[in-house]
Amino acid sequence: MTVRDGWDAIVVGAGHNGLVTAAYLAKAGMRTLVLERREKVGGLVGTVEIADGTYAPTFFHTVGRLRPIVAKELGLYDAGLGLVAPEVRAFAPRVDGRAITLWSDPARTANELRAWSPADADAYVGFDRRVRALARFLGELGDMTPPDPSSPTVSDALRGILLGRAFRGLDRKDAQALLRYLPMAVADFVAESFETDSLRALLAWRGVRFTAMGPWSGGTTQVLLADSAGNDGGAAGETVVARGGPGALAEAILTAARAAGAEVRTGAEVAAIRTRGERVVGVALASGEEIDAPVVASGVDPRTTILSLLDPMAAGPTLRWRAGNIRMPGTVTKVNLALSALPAFPAAGSGEDGAKRLRGRIVLADGVDALERAFDASKYGRVSDELVLEATIPSLVDRSLAPAGRHVMSIIAQWTPSTLREGTWDDAARKTVGDAVVARLATVAPGIDGLVTARQVLTPGDIERELGPAGGHPYHGEPGLDQWFAWRPMLGLARYRYPVAGLYLCGSGAHPGGGVTGVPGRNAAREIVGDRRKRR
Repeated sequence: MTVRDGWDAIVVGAGHNGLVTAAYLAKAGMRTLVLERREKVGGLVGTVEIADGTYAPTFFHTVGRLRPIVAKELGLYDAGLGLVAPEVRAFAPRVDGRAITLWSDPARTANELRAWSPADADAYVGFDRRVRALARFLGELGDMTPPDPSSPTVSDALRGILLGRAFRGLDRKDAQALLRYLPMAVADFVAESFETDSLRALLAWRGVRFTAMGPWSGGTTQVLLADSAGNDGGAAGETVVARGGPGALAEAILTAARAAGAEVRTGAEVAAIRTRGERVVGVALASGEEIDAPVVASGVDPRTTILSLLDPMAAGPTLRWRAGNIRMPGTVTKVNLALSALPAFPAAGSGEDGAKRLRGRIVLADGVDALERAFDASKYGRVSDELVLEATIPSLVDRSLAPAGRHVMSIIAQWTPSTLREGTWDDAARKTVGDAVVARLATVAPGIDGLVTARQVLTPGDIERELGPAGGHPYHGEPGLDQWFAWRPMLGLARYRYPVAGLYLCGSGAHPGGGVTGVPGRNAAREIVGDRRKRR
């Protein structure tokens, strides 16, 4: 057994938030070590080769929620990060040959909506403005450390003053509406402004994407608004890709962390977080090596951190019981397709304009009730016959991802439960859902099944085993209101500190939640550095 000393902090997990935390800690002068069990960094933010010369996103296919302040402070563009934002944000083709397109320009979107509904066209720009205003407030909320209601501090009071100022920055109607909207079902939120069901479904989709909630579930409007917080998403949502795939973002953060002085070790699985008394003293690796440090920041989801890595005696029965109740039901299957040619979507039209419409997110959701039916099936352990899909063709934007003339498609199949009522996720079940995804795509892109040369299917169980999050939940926990702000991941842990001194939470299970933002990592690092200064 080898014991290594000299580290000020150890970060467990080299997902994007863990790397962000390490980069900030190293910039603050802390000797920081990152330990990652896989051979590659990035976790859910990665790029994988699925066929010879064809590369697809490991999970998340867009990175536009990355906070600009994180990219600026860590110098990610200098570290090689290149981002591309297509004109189109989302394209929703229908079987009848019609489609709705959401462009980055709200006025252009409104103009096209006039063919569907003059009332919807008139309402869209105002709706986009309202989403942006409310999301801007949630972005400021996400940048702060939530208070501990049981023991508020002077700093909590100061943050409350800043939050109050941000709230007063909303106009009167938005300020009054915010508290009403947050607990609202997203189906109701979009229905108040629009009459076209296809448009309602397309807008409501981001309120349920990656979750185990349906459009009629309470609190899903908050999920929609949070998805636009701190970015240029607005009502249409963001569709920004990283050149070289999402893994290029992880590599840029890795470069920034190493440039700041952090050391990153892959193939180093942390088996336990070591404690002495009521304080962290380091970690133990699966290899038997023990590494000392007075600070451990876990980018692993909170349930796994508490139940699998932390000594039960240090955690105590109450914390373990509460951790077991963190809701983490993974319901998303990721499907990657290598294609011999670009599939034709008749609803997109032809020529350059038609190709532009395919450069954003392609959403297959026939209506709000279709979303709800797919969600209902997952509640009972079934995969819906009406699969809801979101796809991108990143090779349209970045030709480095596939050989000339070929393409890659990244698909999210929503509401595929981690536990099936009948059977298990064996190879046959994976093939069945993969076939269903391709068949669903073929309803709006005829002949796509004949273009598939390679396929990768990752069920929620595969995501848990290969990428880490318990339950296969990409957000490290449901983003419902009961696990939001001061309640994320649970009341008492929202300030990034576990009850064991020196142990911190820095992953997507922390406030403000999941997705590719980097904010949980940035916020956690701020608290770690602040605590260190107080101890000196």
